[in-house]
Amino acid sequence: MTWLQQVAIFAAGIAAGGINTIVGSGTLITFPTLLAFGLPPVTANVSNTIGLVPGSISGVIGYRRELAGQQKRLVQLGSASLLGSIVGAIVLMTMPESAFKAIVPVLIIVALILVVVQPRLAAWVKKRREGGESAAPEHGGPILLVAVFATGIYGGYFGAAQGVLLLGLLGVFVHEDIQRLNGVKNVLALIVNAVSAAIFIVIADVDWRVVALIAVGSIIGGQLGAKVGRKLSPNVLRAVIVVVGTIAVIRLLTS
Repeated sequence: MTWLQQVAIFAAGIAAGGINTIVGSGTLITFPTLLAFGLPPVTANVSNTIGLVPGSISGVIGYRRELAGQQKRLVQLGSASLLGSIVGAIVLMTMPESAFKAIVPVLIIVALILVVVQPRLAAWVKKRREGGESAAPEHGGPILLVAVFATGIYGGYFGAAQGVLLLGLLGVFVHEDIQRLNGVKNVLALIVNAVSAAIFIVIADVDWRVVALIAVGSIIGGQLGAKVGRKLSPNVLRAVIVVVGTIAVIRLLTS
């Protein structure tokens, strides 16, 4: 790996750390970058997941004020994320790489659609919340618990746009300020990434140089995302994610 490639991976880590803290979908920046430099898809996915854990921690720290008073909610939903991530990581490790290469383009396309429709979803959630159509359980109820578990499976297997999924689900089922929900989303995504990473470290083929580059970059990005990310244009972020994700799909389908 050349020094230019290493710089590119480091920069992708910064971008992914920031995007994950603000929206989710940072994997759609780092994963295609690793594919472009010739890493096998499963190794790229595993190394990326491990590398993004420090950035997830950084993002959670950046949102610590919004997390105040939400311990019970975090324990309930975090348990579902933890169990789901274990299932997803085991599925990834037991399925052949050919299956992963066939499934991931579809998952990326779904993730890109979610990124594109996220503003409309957010607007619908806001309208529903302001309308006060019905009293919602304080922590979302059993339907949200099952949905978070399913998102954990998805996140443990691949994870692109799991933050978008989580924020949308939380916004629908929990009547709470969106920034506080974003803090919860960051914690749940951290749990999924950390549990999956722990499993991958034990049983998977990991490129530790890639992990280190993404880890350092994502820590920086997580802090930038928490401090100044809200000032960035969401449309610009979404456009970058869609372009990079589309390149990843093409790369996977043609390799």
